[in-house]
Amino acid sequence: MIRSMTGFGRGEYADDVSKVTVEIRSVNHRYLDIFVKMPRKYAFAEEAVKAAVKERASRGKVEVGIMVDNTGQSDSDVKLDTELAAKYYDALSELLSSFDFGDESRVSLSLLSRMPDVIKMTAAEEDEDAVTARLLAATEKALDDFCSMRDAEGEKLAADLLARADTVEDLRSRIEERAPDIGREYAEKFRARIEELLDGVYEVPEERVALEAAVFADKANITEELVRLDSHVSQLRSFLKTGGNEAIGKKIDFLIQEMNREANTIGSKSNDREITSLMLDLKAEIEKIREQVQNIE
Repeated sequence: MIRSMTGFGRGEYADDVSKVTVEIRSVNHRYLDIFVKMPRKYAFAEEAVKAAVKERASRGKVEVGIMVDNTGQSDSDVKLDTELAAKYYDALSELLSSFDFGDESRVSLSLLSRMPDVIKMTAAEEDEDAVTARLLAATEKALDDFCSMRDAEGEKLAADLLARADTVEDLRSRIEERAPDIGREYAEKFRARIEELLDGVYEVPEERVALEAAVFADKANITEELVRLDSHVSQLRSFLKTGGNEAIGKKIDFLIQEMNREANTIGSKSNDREITSLMLDLKAEIEKIREQVQNIE
């Protein structure tokens, strides 16, 4: 089965500590490019998330969005620096004993708590292993949804490409049927042209006509190109039907380039209006296939 490079998936994981929501979306890209957007304080888990995506995707520009709602604990902690508070207390007590402040006979708790850095708000410490496990649990669920969508899109792509492969095969067969007539028609036109020039004064030598027809037929021979094109179409069908776990988008893209090359050669060698018309239809169909192949992983 082939897979599309475009897709979207969403997954959630929740426990008594937090709720994690992960959304994954991807678009076409020549290689695998993963971008993770998450709260900065969870940056330690980014590589683990990327590794999980790499296990399930081979090509595409993949964006992973992670949202965390800590429902079971506060994001902040209060830190008390008792050593610093003691130093402030000693300094303030010495100040009180050195001067007469009237009713202020002792250092108050209110005053001490307001001194710089005695009480500080800090980010709550995280259990990195536990957090990473939660993020990965939600990521795996999102990846399941994401890959399911890519597989479904891949089936549609395969069906469309197989139908286009049939069209290419039909055009190739029509060119093959037309090809043998080119040499014979050229011989008839050559004889008529010579007879017109000689105006019946001399008889046109049949061996001369046969030689010219043979030379033209050799130059216009497209048998090899038709055989290779048929082989390419068969290989394309094989890729689309078997697929497998391997990302084959690049292989199919190369195969389409070769099909286009054969079509160009057929057009340049045939020197026939009907075959040229069929070749243009053939190139148009191959181009449609090429555009669709850009979506395959």
